[in-house]
Amino acid sequence: MLSGSAFLRVALLFIVAAGLTSLIQFYWLPRSAESEPVAVVGEPARPVRRVDLAPVPAPPPAPPKPPAEVPPAPLAQTPAVPAPAPAPQVSAAPIPEPPSPPPVAAPRETAPPPAPEDAADAAADNAGPRAMAIVDLNTASVADLNRLKGGGMIGRSIVQKRPYASVDQLLSKRVLNRATYERIKDQVTVR
Repeated sequence: MLSGSAFLRVALLFIVAAGLTSLIQFYWLPRSAESEPVAVVGEPARPVRRVDLAPVPAPPPAPPKPPAEVPPAPLAQTPAVPAPAPAPQVSAAPIPEPPSPPPVAAPRETAPPPAPEDAADAAADNAGPRAMAIVDLNTASVADLNRLKGGGMIGRSIVQKRPYASVDQLLSKRVLNRATYERIKDQVTVR
């Protein structure tokens, strides 16, 4: 069984469908009073002659109308403009062009000086193998050990296994793997 709101929805749906159907019939189907026989109650049906009408061609487009002329504005409303002064006479001799200025070189952009912390990192990054600072395994801070090229974050593990008698103890104490040791062995020392 349908509830009250569902019943209203169904009834509204039927009303909308009926309205659409009537609109379709009104506009889509041809309407001609002579084409359909009309039955009148009490009289016999008379045959109605069906007439087929040929389509009427559209009339040719009308020629465009010329634009309407705009009357000139009255002179009393426009302010009087003085006649322009005659231009000074110019000689026909060519005027030499001024020499073009020499091209100006664009100023060089200079980078701001690096901060003190960045200067050490930049120097270490740009320096060759001989200019690298050698770090002592027993006294260096965790940050210094983490800055070693190719080492990654190894500072904490090196500090936990201190003291070292030689650089080779990084392998014997199992602090680093062989690949990491090979990358940093020239950057560290034991004093």
